[in-house]
Amino acid sequence: MTTEKTIETKLRLGIENLGGLCIKIPATFFAGIPDRLCLLPGGRAFFVETKATGLKPRPRQEYVKKQLEALGFTVYVVNSLEGV
Repeated sequence: MTTEKTIETKLRLGIENLGGLCIKIPATFFAGIPDRLCLLPGGRAFFVETKATGLKPRPRQEYVKKQLEALGFTVYVVNSLEGV
């Protein structure tokens, strides 16, 4: 089983290698917000919810994911190193 921290680290390093930023978003004031906001050169942006291998988002996270997608944002759920 791959931990969420390991997956998140691989994601962050991969985004940085592409010249982008992978910003950790604390859920302090907005429950269910995805873990990371990824910003790539050329104005590309998307959210990523990371989970340990085999785990899925909680209902609140799914709800917020749908809200963000309704606004036109891309939201990925990554729960494996291959998924990164």
